[in-house]
Amino acid sequence: MELKKMTRAELIHFDMKASTKEAVIESLVDALFENGILRSKEEYLHAVLEREKVSPTGLEAGLAIPHGKSTAVKEAAFAVARLHEPINNWESIDPTNQVKLVFLLAIPDAEAGSTHLKVLSELSTRLMNPTYLEGLMNAKSPQEFMMALDETDQEKNIEMEFEKTVLAVTACAAGIAHTYMAAEALEKAGREMGVRVLTEKQGANGLEDQHSKALIREADAVIFATDIAPKGKERFNGLPFVQTRVADPLKNAKGLLQKALNSPDGVVSAEAGEASAAGEKKQGFMAEMAQAVMTGISYMIPVIVAAGLMMGLAKLGSMPFGLVNEIGDPKYATSPNEFFKILHFLDAFGGLIFKFMYPVFAAFVAYALADRVGLVSGFIGGAFAGGLHYTFWGITDGVPSGFLGALILGLTAGYVSKFLNEKIKLSKNLAAMKPMLIIPAVSVLSIFLLNFYVVDPVFGGLNVLLRHWIESAQGSGQVVLASVIAAATAFDLGGPINKAAGAIAIGLAADHVYPLTARVLAIVIPPIGLGLATVIDKYVVGRRVFDANLRVTGNTSILLGFIAISEGAIPFMLRNPLIVIPINIIGAMLGSSVAVLLGAVQWYPLPAVWGWPLVENLWAYLIGLAAGVLFIAFANIFIRFGIIKRKGEV
Repeated sequence: MELKKMTRAELIHFDMKASTKEAVIESLVDALFENGILRSKEEYLHAVLEREKVSPTGLEAGLAIPHGKSTAVKEAAFAVARLHEPINNWESIDPTNQVKLVFLLAIPDAEAGSTHLKVLSELSTRLMNPTYLEGLMNAKSPQEFMMALDETDQEKNIEMEFEKTVLAVTACAAGIAHTYMAAEALEKAGREMGVRVLTEKQGANGLEDQHSKALIREADAVIFATDIAPKGKERFNGLPFVQTRVADPLKNAKGLLQKALNSPDGVVSAEAGEASAAGEKKQGFMAEMAQAVMTGISYMIPVIVAAGLMMGLAKLGSMPFGLVNEIGDPKYATSPNEFFKILHFLDAFGGLIFKFMYPVFAAFVAYALADRVGLVSGFIGGAFAGGLHYTFWGITDGVPSGFLGALILGLTAGYVSKFLNEKIKLSKNLAAMKPMLIIPAVSVLSIFLLNFYVVDPVFGGLNVLLRHWIESAQGSGQVVLASVIAAATAFDLGGPINKAAGAIAIGLAADHVYPLTARVLAIVIPPIGLGLATVIDKYVVGRRVFDANLRVTGNTSILLGFIAISEGAIPFMLRNPLIVIPINIIGAMLGSSVAVLLGAVQWYPLPAVWGWPLVENLWAYLIGLAAGVLFIAFANIFIRFGIIKRKGEV
């Protein structure tokens, strides 16, 4: 790719005097607009600033590559700023990065999946070369800078004699910059060490430079530099491997290559893609589980987003007709009004999609641990967690285990399938029976028995205990009862304990014994609070404390919170239950108690924003809401930042 064709001298600015990220971006947007690249600079600027909220565009070594995709862009191009003074607070992958050189990419929306990733990956990999970067920084004029853009290191094209070949797979959660930069770092280190390194990028654009069977046969080792479970790990059967984070090659690529060749973590096995020989070093148990959960969350997030959007559209469409809470009534399925009918089924469709949230999560947790052989039992475990078995078995009062059940059953499915795959040895003639019959049968039966005898009874028992707990609190003061109901509601975000609290709270309200104020506040406080945390973290502690996946989820969580869909916050709980659950409970108790003490009263089960006008003393309700939301947001930010500092990442 000739990068100079995507810019021009008028778009390259030297010694720009700007002290903030926003000022740099605005100046470059102006340059793009003045040179006819943009139809609307306001629309494109908005797209760039929205992208800045998702994940860092600052890299390292003084670099930043902000970018935006928009219909306001006429043609793909980029503008460049070389700053007079570095900006030291531009959010970056390297927290110590002082941004000196900025590339602003403008991509037409229609080319979002092709040109965008191609240019971004090309820039990321070229800029990893210190000589290339030095050429750009030393250019005396825009014309000289443009020539330096395509003066790439030709080492890749020189025929060299390599004694060893190491393959690599790189993949980050977002699938963009880190994926390509890690690949370039490994390849560059290999050239310096006389080791042939070839990388497969599993990024946002799918599999790029996929390793062929012939390459795998020739290779001496493989490095998996991934933050999520790599696809097709079993292809590398018999190769010594190293498993590491995607950022590690940027810090110590040579060390990883030496480790792969001399002291690997293990040997990839035929079926499961894991260390096979006894005594070989494997990935740490907790790190393995964390990666599995992260993989499950990354696949689950689109399900939550899709479900929330469908339900949100139905609610918003029915709002002008005053049917927000009635549109789910079965009578609208046969309504003569076609619009009401489609809104009813759109709302039901969103609910249906939510039913598959836990099966998708648990399936890919198991997949991350055991590869393909774990998918079936993981999916069925998630179906149990979502309560689908009660629907098919005709049990109307069953208690689904929710996110905790999905976590337990997904991990169990993965480890059982992995154990069976590693321990069962069959002759070649019977080998196909293992993945097609034996592992699915035994792992699915294990999940059934675990759910039947442990998971469902435990959560059913918790449900009964909770009912007694709440009922026993009815004689206490209103703040104590509010705290109990709020704590139970916020505990599992739509799970069995939440539903038990809801059943009792609604019963008390129906008898006009106690209002629903605490219940409705505890539904919306956690998703809004967690979503807010992902937006303001960089302003509070000077850096992001949530990864790219959770930042995307955070924006959705805020929206879903305002329409009273608490499930938007479930990925946060699955990722860090020991942090998130206690904070959610305390935040919900705090917000509900403040609102009740100040005199807020809500008798109707309408937690969404359109129910707020029915609240008595709305000002007190909003103060309680703000108190709970802010507590959850700041507690999450400071605790996560403290953990990052303790690990030495700042």
